[in-house]
Amino acid sequence: MTTSTRPLRVGLIGVNVDYGWGSRAHVPALEKLPELALTAVCTSRPETAAASAERFNVPLSFHDHKAMVAHPDVDLVSIAVKVPYHHELTMAALEAGKHVYTEWPLGATQAEAREMADTARSRGVQTMVGLQGRCSPTVLKLRQLVRDGYVGEVLSASMSAASGGITARPADGTWRAAKEAGASAFTITFGHCVDALEFCVSPFAEVSAKVGTRIATWDETDTGRTVEVTAIDTIAVSGTLENGAIASAYVGSPPQHGTGFRLEITGRDGVLLATAAGGPNTNSLRIQGARAGDDRMEDITIEAGDVWTPDDVPQGAPFHVAQMYRRFGEQIAGGPSGLVPDFEEAASLHQLLDAVERASETGQRQRVRG
Repeated sequence: MTTSTRPLRVGLIGVNVDYGWGSRAHVPALEKLPELALTAVCTSRPETAAASAERFNVPLSFHDHKAMVAHPDVDLVSIAVKVPYHHELTMAALEAGKHVYTEWPLGATQAEAREMADTARSRGVQTMVGLQGRCSPTVLKLRQLVRDGYVGEVLSASMSAASGGITARPADGTWRAAKEAGASAFTITFGHCVDALEFCVSPFAEVSAKVGTRIATWDETDTGRTVEVTAIDTIAVSGTLENGAIASAYVGSPPQHGTGFRLEITGRDGVLLATAAGGPNTNSLRIQGARAGDDRMEDITIEAGDVWTPDDVPQGAPFHVAQMYRRFGEQIAGGPSGLVPDFEEAASLHQLLDAVERASETGQRQRVRG
């Protein structure tokens, strides 16, 4: 546990000196937060672990994750590796009694996510899942506007996101081609974007859906091999939210140009529009609104109180991750609960993904939770 004289000590699994989410987002975030300290790094090989520790000036390096999660100088384990390894690494950290931050998707399946959430609860540790949109100042502002009645009774909501689809990539990235890997536009892009809709407006109660794989092959740029793709890349959902509003959610993977993220919330008394070049988990939203009697949509600014990080945190992915870490650190140190999305909320989002797939497979409307 952190104390008044010692920062919360973080062990990061999945940090490479040359690439990866750990080095690109987690390390720059942790470097700027004095109440947390990156104490240990872990990769799959001794030489890369040592190189990462030297590059980022970290005292401890490991190539055995079990040794790292058991180390007494690690309070919090952060997991930023390929989705198929989330379950094994997260369960090891939970069994060691450590607090855990695992990136989204929490598991490759709903069953894995449910087991991790149940284990965390039984162990009495704090958890956080990497749904960074929930700590974005602009997403928080949009949520507060809805709660404060800016649009009045919410009648409908529509979300769409079109990010550049993949037609070619190096061989070390084609593991994502298999649906079973759990790292597709469906689980990642749709997961982050629909979570923002649910967080700001209301969870889905029931859904109708159609999902599919529209880009059926990828070319490996370094081997010349063609890989068959089963990962879902196109998702169209319609349904009813728990607050009674009608909603739609679409994510596509155009192979040429992505057009970004858009969330429109229509109410009896007004409308809100949020847009971004990319997903709400890594990009700040432009928020516009208009109420009854207004002539046009106006830009809405956020309050300084929704920015929790130092001014010198790099923008983009590191900023959003730093927002998460700061709130998680406060929660672990004895602050109020519910400051960050935990494994229970991640398992709930996995339930939505499962319901969407069932709706697509059966052609029938599905209840989402319960």
